[in-house]
Amino acid sequence: MHFTDLIAPALEHSNRIAGKSGNALPNLTVLQKHEVSEFDSVVYKPVVCLVLQGAKETTIGDQAVRLQSGDALIVSHELPVQSRIVSASGEKPYLALIISLELGLVRSLYEQIGSLAESMMPLRSLSAGPADSAVIEAIARYLALANNSVEAEVLGPSILREIHFRLLMSPIGGMLRSLLSIDSHASRVAKAIIQIRREFRQTLSVPELAQSAGMSLSSFHSHFKQVTGTTPLQYQKDLRMIAARDLLRGGRHSVASASFEVGYESPTHFSRDYQRKFATAPSRESSLALEMA
Repeated sequence: MHFTDLIAPALEHSNRIAGKSGNALPNLTVLQKHEVSEFDSVVYKPVVCLVLQGAKETTIGDQAVRLQSGDALIVSHELPVQSRIVSASGEKPYLALIISLELGLVRSLYEQIGSLAESMMPLRSLSAGPADSAVIEAIARYLALANNSVEAEVLGPSILREIHFRLLMSPIGGMLRSLLSIDSHASRVAKAIIQIRREFRQTLSVPELAQSAGMSLSSFHSHFKQVTGTTPLQYQKDLRMIAARDLLRGGRHSVASASFEVGYESPTHFSRDYQRKFATAPSRESSLALEMA
């Protein structure tokens, strides 16, 4: 099966969900955009994204990934990234299938492929390349279940497990393979990321974070950057900035209250970081939200 064979059923599924007729596959999202966009900062959760039409760019740290029709992207950890749609139109929208990945499913395959995975070189947690036919075919069978809630309930879990297996064995599944073992550096960084996400408003102690992950400080810094493309403190700052932007765009927070809400003690310091991150003053963001209200 070719990836273009998925365009029509993906559009049908997207329109059905938009019509609020229910989603039999909660792990599946169809992303459809009709216009190109500027870079926006978002937090990616562990997913596989199969681009069916159009093109998108995603950056994290010094790593840039361009996705076009037929490409797949695996995100193995929660990552604050910048992304933009670079090819889309009303007649030919950007279209992608996004499937949430489950760490439990990944690790359930350890006994079968754990030893094989150890011989494969890991990549960064943002890995992209042409989707192989086995991945496309498994995703196609998963998408086909969207029309039948009973089939989705009965067959969905086994096909979802197969998708995880196909991704683990794919050329772009390096970092996902590193998560098979709970004692791997990738798994320890994943544990630290969960803690930072949970406590990003609080003062971050990197030495304590490294100790909790069971790693020396230097090793933790090295592996954290390998996985995320950034440092623990910058990761936390990115989370704070994205959360603050959402608060300001909501129109219910002043610059000062948003800064305190995400953990800053100084609105001035917050404004400098916000300007550096988004190239616009937080007061401007707040004003635009009020104008649109």
